[in-house]
Amino acid sequence: MSAFTARPRTRLFAAATVALAALSLTACNDKLGVQDEGAATPQSSSSSVTTQAPSGTKTGGTGTAQTGGSKSGGSTTGGSKTSGGSGSGSGSGTGSSGTSSSGSGTSASRVPCSGANTKTTAQTVTRPINHMLLTVTNTGSKTCDLYYYPAVNFDDAQSVPPVMEDSQPQAVTTLAPGESGYAGVALAAGDDGTGTNGRTAKSLSVYFFDRNNNSISPAATPSLPAKGVYVDDSLRVTYWVSDVQDALTY
Repeated sequence: MSAFTARPRTRLFAAATVALAALSLTACNDKLGVQDEGAATPQSSSSSVTTQAPSGTKTGGTGTAQTGGSKSGGSTTGGSKTSGGSGSGSGSGTGSSGTSSSGSGTSASRVPCSGANTKTTAQTVTRPINHMLLTVTNTGSKTCDLYYYPAVNFDDAQSVPPVMEDSQPQAVTTLAPGESGYAGVALAAGDDGTGTNGRTAKSLSVYFFDRNNNSISPAATPSLPAKGVYVDDSLRVTYWVSDVQDALTY
């Protein structure tokens, strides 16, 4: 082979080599270009971060809401609620105090009738026969209650005469200051002489009861007629009532 022929082949080989190198370079550039496109993905992620900005807005909105809450808390309306709450508490306290006071006043203004806050008189009557009327007048400043019936004691009797159950009123007889209540006393049996152990009594004590049926002091000691009153074992009394006729019915 001649030297002339060898050189063109060498050039062709070199040209081919250059061409291949160019292709390789192009391919590398293309690969880098793909990598660049791939790198754009983080930018898309960054864009996604940007889309999270509304969360920041929400946070800002939350801040606004909290600020609004603060405004609401510090608003006059909020203050009124607080003040109203305190006022309500104060009102409740006043109401409770008023109720307590009212209750205490009611309890303190009603007491049992006794010889200490009443005046008692004993008066014999013509009808019915052998009867006596007890009149109790409230001389105190408070309302008093006449519980049950009078426990009468003539002279130094050892027992209290029984009550006539049919005479029991529907409610306790209550006396406002100045008012009077009544009870009838059947002193002795009628003209048939069925009574026993008759005697003439010169003195009388009238005892009162509290609501628990306990005798309370002091007793009343109304005056009897100068000649005294005749009593026997048939002695009985009525309940305290508010009407004279009811007291003398039995």
